[in-house]
Amino acid sequence: MHRLSGLYAITPRNLHGPALLEQVEALLRGGCRILQYRDKSQDREQRLNQARDLGTLCRKYQALLIINDDTDLCQASGAQGVHLGEDDMSLEQARALLGPEAVIGISCYNDMERAHQASAQGADYVAFGAVFPSSTKPLARRAGLELLRQARKELSLPLVAIGGITPENAPSVIETGVDMLAMIQGLFAQPDPEKAARRIDQTFKAFRGNP
Repeated sequence: MHRLSGLYAITPRNLHGPALLEQVEALLRGGCRILQYRDKSQDREQRLNQARDLGTLCRKYQALLIINDDTDLCQASGAQGVHLGEDDMSLEQARALLGPEAVIGISCYNDMERAHQASAQGADYVAFGAVFPSSTKPLARRAGLELLRQARKELSLPLVAIGGITPENAPSVIETGVDMLAMIQGLFAQPDPEKAARRIDQTFKAFRGNP
């Protein structure tokens, strides 16, 4: 399995077609290693075509493609896994459909009990957030830096932090011991997405002692 670590980009809802592919490739060049395709539109054909195009890009840069809440799209597009929230299908259902090799991530918000349950059920990673106020989800439950430190002490599986993370505040989040930073506006809203991604990638490497 690919190592679940580093910069985890999530596609914004208002970006589609060639513009999305262009920005995603910039992020992949900058060091992004996990991409979540998140599109709640009802145009099934468009979503499938977009997911397949993103999958081609991810393979080119040896990155993972994760689909938000859609096991059918995951299978049809050849993506490596899915990300599930509390209102989506269960982890057990997704595992039964996708098999043991699929990457299945679980949103845990600020709920440590949910995270422990997901870990026991075989999740590949769990996500906590919002770490900081988020323009994408302004009403999201908050999961601050102290909760991330607690999660790192109690859980052995990879951890994702999400919510309001930017290139400027990323070091304080990486310092808690999380494995991945999930970002939307902190990447796609930047004047130079590739530069923003590279900055995060270099920060991770600095904390790990890599050149």
